[in-house]
Amino acid sequence: MAAKQVNIAIIGAGGVGKCFLGQLETLAQRRPSPKLVLTYVSTSKKAIYNSDYAAIAINDVTSNLASSSQAPLAPPKLIEYLKSSGSKTVLVDNTSSQDVADAYPLFLSNGISIVTPNKKAFSGSYKLWQEIFSAAEQSGAKVYHESSVGAGLPVISTLNDLVNTGDEVTKIEGVFSGTMSFLFNSFAPTSGKGGQWSAEVKKAKELGYTEPDPRDDLNGLDVARKLTILARLAGLEVESPTSFPVQSLIPKELESVATGDEFLEKLPAFDSQMEETKAAAEKEGKVVRFVGSIDVTTKQVKVGLEKFDLSHPIAALKGSDNIISFYTKRYGSNPLIIQGAGAGGEVTAMGVTSDLLKVLSQIA
Repeated sequence: MAAKQVNIAIIGAGGVGKCFLGQLETLAQRRPSPKLVLTYVSTSKKAIYNSDYAAIAINDVTSNLASSSQAPLAPPKLIEYLKSSGSKTVLVDNTSSQDVADAYPLFLSNGISIVTPNKKAFSGSYKLWQEIFSAAEQSGAKVYHESSVGAGLPVISTLNDLVNTGDEVTKIEGVFSGTMSFLFNSFAPTSGKGGQWSAEVKKAKELGYTEPDPRDDLNGLDVARKLTILARLAGLEVESPTSFPVQSLIPKELESVATGDEFLEKLPAFDSQMEETKAAAEKEGKVVRFVGSIDVTTKQVKVGLEKFDLSHPIAALKGSDNIISFYTKRYGSNPLIIQGAGAGGEVTAMGVTSDLLKVLSQIA
């Protein structure tokens, strides 16, 4: 018997969350069956929900959240509330919260499906990863996280298809950070000069391509998290994002400065280090890029600077695009390549919405 109604609960209504609400509204209008009913939505400080599970109007969420006097429910209480509705429920976690991620096994074992761009759930401890997927398997609830790597680009679904159809993935390599992509495409372009490293970092921050403190991008951890997820999907038991070599681009002397602004102020004094790296690559007729690679055969995962020929697809990226190459037995010496915007609210939300459609096709 197909479900007539599926309840949607959303945690996180900021950048990605706002875009997702817009896409959910369109989806609900375009696909009348099953009826999608928003029954809970929260930010870190406020929430909207009704004890009788009355539908929340999607188009008014932002203004109603601002004026709401309800506080968000802690995961155990939220699970109780969602479970008692009598309808199938999908939790959409649009946060990067570790606390919410830690509760995934509990949501799933209570039959609540999850779609999310939250990297922390899938790149934290290997134990949490195992608990998430075994909870889903036992309860039949679904969990999808396409947007945890490369936003809406079909990276995870493609890797899963390769693995599940019995292809042998030998290597995964690419530029997994829009920030790093933008920085190196400007700093070491395939033609022309490129600016000073510190000036490019400052420009990237002003354009909104970096975190408020650029060190959160330059430490390589964001890329390490994405590689952890892909390596695990490819069958490697990677313990955590800090269990393999990750090259940080933060000069040692600036790791402990108090603020992002102070970091940017002091960065020009260290430009010569990056200039040398760029010049060494140019001598070989190459450009330097910040890449992640997973060698499945030797079980080696690493993140850092590499040199590429000008004709290499990784060298020729534009703007802040991501590129991910899958080398497999079936595809031979020419990899399967996925390329495009790997960051931004609408494309990230698109990955979440497309995951929601997958869940609906399985539970409704």
